[in-house]
Amino acid sequence: MTLTPEQIIGRLDRQPGDLPPIRGDHDLNPGMTSARILTPAAVLVGLVNHPDGLTVLLTQRTDHLHHHPGQISFPGGHMAPGDDSPEDTALRETEEEVGLNRRHVTPIGRLGEYVTRTGFSVIPVVAFIEPPFQLNPDTFEVEEVFEVPLAFLLDPANHERHSREFEGHTREFHAMPFEDYYIWGATAGMLINLYEVLHPK
Repeated sequence: MTLTPEQIIGRLDRQPGDLPPIRGDHDLNPGMTSARILTPAAVLVGLVNHPDGLTVLLTQRTDHLHHHPGQISFPGGHMAPGDDSPEDTALRETEEEVGLNRRHVTPIGRLGEYVTRTGFSVIPVVAFIEPPFQLNPDTFEVEEVFEVPLAFLLDPANHERHSREFEGHTREFHAMPFEDYYIWGATAGMLINLYEVLHPK
């Protein structure tokens, strides 16, 4: 099922007080705990509004970064003292990481808070991105910027569950392999959250 931009906006629009549940790495791993002190952060779930359909803007992080090196992620990061909202954080970090000017970006809603095992409390900010636009990635942080069709990411046939041994325990996680890209972990978990919001049971 292909959703129009208007349908996406409607499904993201919640009544006041209708707070979404906290999601996170613990969803597939009951008993997993995160750091007691969580770092507030926000990411941009950017839906690029191409004439032939929406895509999602993603980055591949460079291998030398301290947090999540080499992984596929949304543009974003921790909230800075001057940020007034998660939207401010997501827009600022997107400009810094990939060089996308915020005049091309229109936030339309948020997904539920996502808590990571590594101690971040992430607010995913969903937004439309209007082309044409130019990117100028920060080569220290970003190895590559690419897009994946939204229809692919919202197709349950492409939603996988994998597992790995970590610190003596088997950890399960979501994954959405696409061509040569391995989308997994928190990024895939937030995309599953997006799917559940846009395709409620």
